[in-house]
Amino acid sequence: MRVVIETNVTASRFINPHGAPAQVFSLWEQQAFELLVSEPILAEYERVLEYEKIRTHHKMGDEQVRQVIEDFRELATLVSPTQTLTVIPEDPPDNRFLECAAEGGALYIISGDQHLRALGQYQGIQILSPRAFLSLVEEHPEQL
Repeated sequence: MRVVIETNVTASRFINPHGAPAQVFSLWEQQAFELLVSEPILAEYERVLEYEKIRTHHKMGDEQVRQVIEDFRELATLVSPTQTLTVIPEDPPDNRFLECAAEGGALYIISGDQHLRALGQYQGIQILSPRAFLSLVEEHPEQL
């Protein structure tokens, strides 16, 4: 199963190592699903992890943040979307997650973002909160 994880979820993973976002990433680390990323998504992950208000929680320095991004680049599946979408005009960077998911054949986008979550789905790709994704996996482990 292929999954795209939105930036709020990624940042939350580093802020709270015991929350639902961390549990989602734990499933990925156990190879329960394939994580899809793109260069624009990696750039956004890095930008947000470098915010001072986020750094006060995760306590990573510049080099550690860069290493996290390199780890994603090496361990996740890198997708190069060929289409530019404008499905969410209120927050154009959110479209990068839809582009990656559509190009990479993802079944799910895991998101805490209100614009993405309001869509519910896009071209058959379900957009779920981390908790909803964990519940789905718990109820239907055969889908992994």
